Order: sequence, then structure tokens, then C-alpha cells
Amino acid sequence: MSSTLDIAKEVAKHLIARGWTLALAESCTGGLVCAALTDLAGSSDWFERGYITYSNQAKTECLGVPAHTIESFGAVSEQVAKAMSEGAQKNADVNAAISITGIAGPSGGSTEKPVGTVCFAWTMQKELAQKFTVCKTMYFSGDRQAIREQARDYALSELIELLK
Repeated sequence: MSSTLDIAKEVAKHLIARGWTLALAESCTGGLVCAALTDLAGSSDWFERGYITYSNQAKTECLGVPAHTIESFGAVSEQVAKAMSEGAQKNADVNAAISITGIAGPSGGSTEKPVGTVCFAWTMQKELAQKFTVCKTMYFSGDRQAIREQARDYALSELIELLK
């Protein structure tokens, strides 16, 4: 398994090759993905910004996530992840954006959404008319830190697959 640093380097390689920039919208990971990317020297060439939108209010104010979407589906949902990613991509005016929203624990889980539930979205825009968003929900195990680290690495690994 690749280290987080190796994964971040691979992300950088693909973004640089395309001349693309990236933004992040993180909730449960609290900036772990941004930190992994900015650990790389020269990341300012392809990493634009990160939004840490932990509260529902922040998701609405910073990323334009409709309050009714949060109320209808919950903050931990693919619908909210999609709105977060699309909001980050639009607000930062970047080619690619990733969002992460989940339940890292140890509390906050439910039968429908247990601790370890994490929703992701990746928005890619080559040109104005060529935008798409991919959403996925994953279930990670372990303690709070382990769940957050797995979410970080998964978000970046999936971005690599989408960039290939």
C-alpha cells in the first residue's frame, strides 16, 4: 500500500501534467487532505485552496450547499458531498475539487449511518460545458484517527483514478 506522501505526489504529477488546479471541501477530515497535499514543496502551482466546513452553516455559507439538501438528506450524504464539491470547484474556479463529509466517531453514528460512514464527491471541469461529479459512500473501521486517515487516502487515490 502506498504512503500518503506517495499518493499526494501522484496527485501532483497528474494535475501538473494536465495544467489543472485543485480545491478541497473537507468536513470530518478537518484539513487532513489539504495538509497532505501542501506537505509537497511547489504545491501552490496546482493546489488552490481548501474549505474546512465542519458545521452545516459553514457548508451553506462557504460552499453554497442548500440548507434544504442538508435537512432532507443529512450532512453525511452523497447529495451534500456533491453540493460541497461543486461549490468548492465553482467558488475556487478550479478544474477539480474533492469533498468529504462523514462520521469519524466515536459518537454521532446511527443504524442508517454508522460511525465510519464517509461520503465523497469529485467534481471535474475541463471546460464550461464539460463538468461531471462522481459520488461514493465508503465505510471505514477503526478509531476516529484511523477513519479520518483512511478517508484522506481514499479521496486522493480515487482522484488519481479519475485523472488517469
